[in-house]
Amino acid sequence: MKTLKFQSVFDIIGPVMIGPSSSHTAGAVRIGRVVGSIFGEEPSEITFHLYHSFAKTYKGHGTDLALVAGILGMDTDNPDIKNSLEIAHQKGIKIYWNVLKDSNAPHPNTVKIIVKKDAKEMSITGVSIGGGNIEVTELNGFSVSLTMNTPTLIIVHKDVPGMIARVTDILSSFDINIAQMNVTRERAGAKAIMIIEIDSRDCQDAVKVIEEVSHIYNVNYFG
Repeated sequence: MKTLKFQSVFDIIGPVMIGPSSSHTAGAVRIGRVVGSIFGEEPSEITFHLYHSFAKTYKGHGTDLALVAGILGMDTDNPDIKNSLEIAHQKGIKIYWNVLKDSNAPHPNTVKIIVKKDAKEMSITGVSIGGGNIEVTELNGFSVSLTMNTPTLIIVHKDVPGMIARVTDILSSFDINIAQMNVTRERAGAKAIMIIEIDSRDCQDAVKVIEEVSHIYNVNYFG
């Protein structure tokens, strides 16, 4: 289980981070980490569509470095953020930038990220809303609203009958209430994703049980 911590104190003082901007750097790292976590493996190709403020200042504020660093699994205080593009190049990851300065995205700090590996492809749109906080607004073409400020489970699994029921039954057995749930899949019988916002931060035991369920590929907890 991977645990990524998002705490409300960020709203006031911002996260521990490599600068210069909590919105353009720390928030970008966190968006990248969500993408890497859900994709579940190192991509071979990444395309970034940058909008508004992200598009205008992405190099000056290190947003490009931060986004790539997050996908590579780095946290906001990792000194290697400044080397993320070089590290990605060494790994053979192809990176493309689509800079859309005059776009009409709802929020100025918006990025749509498309990651690929072989026949696998995934898209996520994320917004850095200030103080290092983020919101995920789109996943594989589906509209979602995930702030990642509440305890969230992201579960990647094989698309077979009964998976949702198994996971929700386990959460219920641990008296964990589901606040919101989004489900999507690549195609019938392929990989699927459950994103579950829950009311309890005390879910480590439940996560361990979920990880043992057949056809579960990985479980990530954002608490």
